[in-house]
Amino acid sequence: MSKKVFVSGCYDMLHSGHVAFFEEAAALGDLYVGLGSDSTIAELKGRKTINTEQERLYMVSALKAVKCAFVNRGSGLLDFEEDILELKPDIFFVNEDGHTPAKEALCKKLGINYVVRKRIPHGNLPVRSTTALRKECNIPYRIDLAGGWLDQPYVSKHYPGPVLTVSIEPDYDFNDRSGMSTSTRKKAIELWQTDIPVGDKEKLARTLFCYENPPGKAEISGSQDSLGIVMPGLNRLDYNGGYWPEKIHSIFDNDIIDWLEEHICLISLAPRSWGYNVLSETFIDAANTKALSDAANECWNSILEKNLEKFSENVRKSFEAQIKMFPKMVDKKVMENIEYYQSKAWGWKLSGAGGGGYLILISDNPVENSLKIRIRRT
Repeated sequence: MSKKVFVSGCYDMLHSGHVAFFEEAAALGDLYVGLGSDSTIAELKGRKTINTEQERLYMVSALKAVKCAFVNRGSGLLDFEEDILELKPDIFFVNEDGHTPAKEALCKKLGINYVVRKRIPHGNLPVRSTTALRKECNIPYRIDLAGGWLDQPYVSKHYPGPVLTVSIEPDYDFNDRSGMSTSTRKKAIELWQTDIPVGDKEKLARTLFCYENPPGKAEISGSQDSLGIVMPGLNRLDYNGGYWPEKIHSIFDNDIIDWLEEHICLISLAPRSWGYNVLSETFIDAANTKALSDAANECWNSILEKNLEKFSENVRKSFEAQIKMFPKMVDKKVMENIEYYQSKAWGWKLSGAGGGGYLILISDNPVENSLKIRIRRT
């Protein structure tokens, strides 16, 4: 009797990457495909699908690799939970960019074999993603490594300090509301369509910052978002009570960039929920801000020295200082995930301001089922 293999996803604008994924999964047994409903995709990705759930269901069901397809009955990141309780699959199959600790934990609880594979195109075909098919877009994302929040004047007015950012190539469909500066990136796409224009990068970042924050906007997005997207390499942005940094120091040294790429990886968590308010509880004062600034400064020095132990320690200290000032950055689920990965990494932080997104790990060895990043160099 063949094993039951289950996969779940959106599968909008069906392409060769989807087919290769289904064929790889079907090699392990009879393939059952759960599709996210239109409402679930809108909730998780912040946009409508190109094809409706009934169109997507029709096309996926027509593939010879698929034994059965259906629309998942639930909602949220684990919208398939009710369905797999009924289906009782032997294997849950995901690509590495579809892996989350929540999926792995559910499979462990239910006794389902959880299989994670790299995304591999068929034969000599190009790598495909739905995002790329919508519009070929090379505009990067960004992550902050340390000092995040110091780009807000209501924080750095208490004590000056740096935010350290790296510009990340769009190799994955990074989740919306994940702290990867996705909202600023959408504004960049409105401005420039497919890539950052040639020209003075700081002026371009100012243009993006002003476009995202027109007069009268209630909450100003920090300038580390626009700078982190536009400025390639590793950037130190020094803030002192203003919206724009007083100094910008950029590093493009390949040895340092290679070193960062080797030791940084991401674990996908659930996106932040709509209406989440990280500012509902804060403890911002000079002492807490100084702790954040000191950790970011030490993090910068450790990167220049390529001192992994010191780098990891100060990424943690920066994150701890953030949580002390903004306790709503984390919840029970986030802390459980951090606790799980503490034995697998030397340092960790969240990719953004709370409640979900990506867990950024600093590790001496590859972390199973994690995503590697490419830092934009030019």
